[in-house]
Formats: sequence, C-alpha cells, structure tokens
Amino acid sequence: MNVSVCFNRVPPKLFKGESLDRISEEGAEKEARAVKAALHPLGHNIKLVPLGADMIAFAEELRASRPEVVFNLCEGFWGDSRKELHVAALLDLLGVAYTGTAPLGLGLTQDKVRTKDLLQAHSLPTPRYVLVRLGELFPKTQNLTYPLIVKPRFEDASLGIAADSIVANEKALAKRIRYVHDTYRQGALVEEFIEGRELNAAVLGNAPMEALPVSEIVFKPGLKRTIVSYDGKWLEDSQEYAQTAPVCPAPLKAKETLLVRDVALRACKLLDCRDYARVDIRLRDGVPYILEINANPDLSPDAGLARSAAAAGISYPKLIDRILNLALKRKETARA
Repeated sequence: MNVSVCFNRVPPKLFKGESLDRISEEGAEKEARAVKAALHPLGHNIKLVPLGADMIAFAEELRASRPEVVFNLCEGFWGDSRKELHVAALLDLLGVAYTGTAPLGLGLTQDKVRTKDLLQAHSLPTPRYVLVRLGELFPKTQNLTYPLIVKPRFEDASLGIAADSIVANEKALAKRIRYVHDTYRQGALVEEFIEGRELNAAVLGNAPMEALPVSEIVFKPGLKRTIVSYDGKWLEDSQEYAQTAPVCPAPLKAKETLLVRDVALRACKLLDCRDYARVDIRLRDGVPYILEINANPDLSPDAGLARSAAAAGISYPKLIDRILNLALKRKETARA
C-alpha cells in the first residue's frame, strides 16, 4: 500500500516565539522518520512528504505519490501553528484518506479558550480562566484566585510556558501577559493554577475510543515550579528536564483512574477528536481538572502516547499500524 507520511518544515526565521522554539518545531521530521521506520517492515511503500513554504508544491507531490492513506503529522504551516487545521482541510479537498483528527477538531483544540468554553458548558472540570486579548489589560473585576498561570492562547508543546508563567500578584501577571502578547502575538489565557498531580490521559481508536493507561509527570524536589515547562519538555541539558520524570502507568487509586479516563474520553468526544489524542489533566482533591486537549500529539517512540500504548501491551510498530488502519477503515466506510 502506498503511504505518504507528511510533516511540516520550519522557516529559517520564526515570525513569533522564542528562538529555542525551533527545537520542538523541528522534531516533526524525526517523528515522521520514526513512523516511516515502523511502517516499513509491514510491506508498505512509504514516502516522506514535507510541507514547506509552498502549499501548491506540497499538494502536487502528494498527488504524484498517489497515496492510499496519508499519515498526517503536520502541526502547522511554515511556523504558524494556527494553520494546522488547514493542512487537514487540504487533504480533505484532495480527497485522500488521512490519519488523525479532522479540521474542526484540530481548530477547536488548538484554541485553548474555545476548548475551555466547551468543557465548562458541558460540566467537565477545568480551571477558572479569562482571556486577555492583544491590546487589552487584565480586567480587575475577574474573581480569580492567585496563583495564576499565563499561557499563549493558540500554542502547544509547552511553547511560552516557563517558571515565570506562574504569577502570584498583579505586577507579575501584567508582565507575563505583555510577554505573551509581544512574543507570541496572540491573546493570553489566564487561569487559576492547580497545585496537584500532572497526568496525561491518552486515547486511541474510534466509536468507541479506548482509554490507555494514564501517565504521570513526577516533579522531583528542587524544581522551581511544578509544571511541564518548555525547557522541561525539550531541553535535555536543563535542570527542568532532569527534574520531570514520566511514570506510566500512574500510581492511582482505582476510582481516580476511572475518573481521569472518563473525563478524557468525554472531552475527546466533545471536541471531535479521532484516531488518537492526549488530554492533559491536573488531579487535585479527587477532581481531574482538564488543562488542554491535544488532538495531534507527538507520536515519537519516546513520547507520551507511545509510552501509554506500551503500558497497554501495544508496541510502537503496532500502534502506528493501528492508527493507519483506522484511517483506512474510514476510507473504506466512506466508499461503501
């Protein structure tokens, strides 16, 4: 079977964010090569198709490859993560079957504020929050309780998240909001910081989705802030990286596991995720607060979703093959 594995390249100069953000952005090619290596022994004809600055050239290369399924690993377009949904929309217009969530789900989950609006409207637990748009100041009438955490509205992979993201007073809050506005050129999500256990709930499949073993990020003593910062996720030589350790399955009580899995599955269904996704949660006093939903999480062999799959007895090649077959089944169902 012809399979095209698509991933996004990074422009020479990022138009927003920090220079170190390139590290996570450039991980897409490594991820794509890992997926290709996992699929190759299964007898498929695999071709890597990078998405650069020329969308037309990308579409033409896809057409020439004549893939029966596209493995879509694109997380944006030429440095703009907000265009992630447009790549999936292009694949829809080209009439090719592809893995992962459709444009609507990608767009909703990319927007942290819209995600939280929907979660709140459907009585799913999420920290209290307010959006501070570009050019606005934090409204003093908001009844949020310090400490607060400030995040870019549209980013993922912990971009824009550092120890200074957690603030304890108005002065620090105003400074961090300015940082997000100036550096990432988008609104700032301000939410109450939940002191609790950091959990990742991965899901796999469709109708029904399967909740994989829950993973926990354990924060070691001495860490300035108990968060998964950008440094802690991507900079292997940093103190933050050394002091954040994943454990899977997480040592939870049976009731806690059921609660976490339940809210993760309900959130993924609500946000129209498909094939695979990851829900980031803070567990405090028995309440699983949803922080965000990643409808296009990292599929590298050492990333969280693969770790949870391994804990469920699903090897990395089997995980990738299973995701491929979910897209193939969708294609066959559409034809029928």
